[in-house]
Amino acid sequence: MLSRKQQIGIVLAILIICLSPFWLADTADKEEAFTGADGQAETLVQEITPDYEPWFSSIWEPPSGEIESLLFALQAAIGAGFLGYYLGYHRRKSKGGA
Repeated sequence: MLSRKQQIGIVLAILIICLSPFWLADTADKEEAFTGADGQAETLVQEITPDYEPWFSSIWEPPSGEIESLLFALQAAIGAGFLGYYLGYHRRKSKGGA
């Protein structure tokens, strides 16, 4: 069992680790500090070859960035659920459980 001081220390360490990227991001435009890799790649391609035409377009574009983020988080949660179930099932199976 952890003492009260150890628990507080762990919580503070977690907060520092989680919040430090917001303070350490060294960009002139704070809005672009946490943009996705797709957007950054698109900007770079446009800078290198301004007349570039994409090969295809998306079948469906989400109505807003929030919906897109929601769908991405939902996909990650479902994947993590399947992975957790699979690992738990095989761990229990290897220990001789039902």
